[in-house]
Amino acid sequence: MTLQDIKELLDAEVLVGHEQLSKEVNHAFVADLLSDVLAFATSGSLLITGLTNLQVVRTAEVLDIAAVIIGRGKSPSPEAFELAQESNIPILTTKFILFEISGRLYAQGIRGCIEKVCSK
Repeated sequence: MTLQDIKELLDAEVLVGHEQLSKEVNHAFVADLLSDVLAFATSGSLLITGLTNLQVVRTAEVLDIAAVIIGRGKSPSPEAFELAQESNIPILTTKFILFEISGRLYAQGIRGCIEKVCSK
């Protein structure tokens, strides 16, 4: 799916990255715990979260995340918005809850970065 397709599917608003709406995405990761994102998300995937702080964008930057989707009708903090613009990381917002975002994307072929963790 392209970010444009995702925007339409989620009735999302693009805050940063309008010029990247043709970017293709095949995987996503959902978390509000950034240590989990760092441990399990993969480069080029979507990050679906309810977090709005600067650390979300920094994490996306480190992992080369394709785009951040912020759910539950939230907007990024001014600092996060500014860093996303500087780093050229697309940010989309939607009023859907994270579960609904995930379900809609999964139904359209987006898969998770991993299916389950291996126990040690």
